Amino acid sequence: MTTVIATINLKGGVGKSTTTVAVAETLSAVFHKKVLVIDLDPQTNATTMLIGEEKWKKLNNEGLTLAQLFKDALESDGRARTFDIEKTIQKGVSNVADVQNLDLLPSSLDLIDVQDRLAGMSSGRFYAENPTDILRRATRSIIEMYDLVLVDCPPNLGIITLNGLRISNGYIIPTIPDILSTYGIPQIVKRVGQFSDTIGENIDPLGILISKYRAQSTTHTNVLREMKRKADAPLFETIIPENDKAADAADYAPVSTLRQKWGYQGQYDRYVALTKELMERAGV
Repeated sequence: MTTVIATINLKGGVGKSTTTVAVAETLSAVFHKKVLVIDLDPQTNATTMLIGEEKWKKLNNEGLTLAQLFKDALESDGRARTFDIEKTIQKGVSNVADVQNLDLLPSSLDLIDVQDRLAGMSSGRFYAENPTDILRRATRSIIEMYDLVLVDCPPNLGIITLNGLRISNGYIIPTIPDILSTYGIPQIVKRVGQFSDTIGENIDPLGILISKYRAQSTTHTNVLREMKRKADAPLFETIIPENDKAADAADYAPVSTLRQKWGYQGQYDRYVALTKELMERAGV
C-alpha cells in the first residue's frame, strides 16, 4: 500500500518545502523507494528545487502544473478539461545523480488565485463535485505506483491544503522553535482532526519537526524545552539545525550525491535519521 504524508505549517519560512524535498530525495537515494512529490504550495519552492526555475517556467506556460487541475474544476460551462496527469508528472527529478525513482507533480503561482475561487465552485451533476476531493479524483489512477507520496501543502488550512490532506495517511509539522512559528500548531492538529472525522479517514499527526534550530538562541532553547514538556503532537527526536548549506541546496545545480548537496557538517546524516524516524512512525 502507498503511504501518503503531508507537510504543513501555517507559517512560511519554517523549512517545510526543504524538509519535503530532503526527505523525498533521501527516501529515493538511501532507502531505494519510489517516491512522488505533490507540490501544492503556490510558492513553488519544492518544484524549483527539484526541476529548476527554467523548466518550471516552461511547464507553467504550457499549463502543465497542478493549477490547471484546479482551474478545470472551476469550469462549469461544459468545456473540455485540459489537465493531463501523465503529461504533468515530471519523471526522474532532482539535481542529485544518486536520486532515482523520484517524480513530481509541479506547483504554480496561479494556485493563489485558484484558492480563492474554489469555495464557490459548482457542485456538478448529482452534486458529485466536492472542492476538497479534486486532487484525490485526479491522482487515484497513479498513486499506487509509488511507495510513498509526499504532499507539500500551502501555509494555510484552505481548500487546496484540504485536498492534500484528503489523500494523506498522516502529516508532519516542521517548525522553527519560536513563538510565531509554533503558534498555529494547536489549530492545525484540531482542524485536521475535525476534517479526518468528517471524511471518515484517519490522518495521523506523525510528528513535529524542529527545524532551523539555533542552540545559541535563548528563545529556541526555551520553546524547545516547553515543547518537549507538552506538545500537541509527538516531537521527532531528530532536530534540523540552521545551516547555510540548506539555503545553498535550494539552488538547482547538478551534484553527484546527497551528502554533497546537504554538506559534510552533519546535515545529510540528520535528514537520513529523520527519514528513518518518519518511516518507522508511518509504518513503512
